[in-house]
Amino acid sequence: MKKSEQAIVVEQVFDVSVLELWKAITELDQMKKWFFVNIETFEEVLGFETRFVVENKGRIFPHLWKITEVDPFRKITYNWKYEGYKGDSDVTFELFGSGEQSKLTLTHTVLEDFSDEIPEFSRESCEAGWTYFIKQSLKEYLQSK
Repeated sequence: MKKSEQAIVVEQVFDVSVLELWKAITELDQMKKWFFVNIETFEEVLGFETRFVVENKGRIFPHLWKITEVDPFRKITYNWKYEGYKGDSDVTFELFGSGEQSKLTLTHTVLEDFSDEIPEFSRESCEAGWTYFIKQSLKEYLQSK
């Protein structure tokens, strides 16, 4: 992913309230069920930092997240990078809706180019990952509750 490319944007409507959706994207126990099972800690607090490791095809990706913006029930942004790898980005989750329906808009913006040599850092891989997490995994998780 490159800074010169447009941000990745994934949108999905859910048949749950904004409150339920907010909890799914900010409560550790729920995040482990649809996002990353190996997230060790998470708090929806400005400045909060966490680190956890994801392995893919024999490569280790230490995820580094730092919460940079929190507007409860509306928006949360975290800086997202990988320890030991070039690249830096922001991921923003924005929630909209009323009643028993809500919409999530995820925006992934590159701040510093990621390495071309790592397939997982390609735009196509990132788009596929976010599409899976939001349109499939999170959707299925919320429908099963």
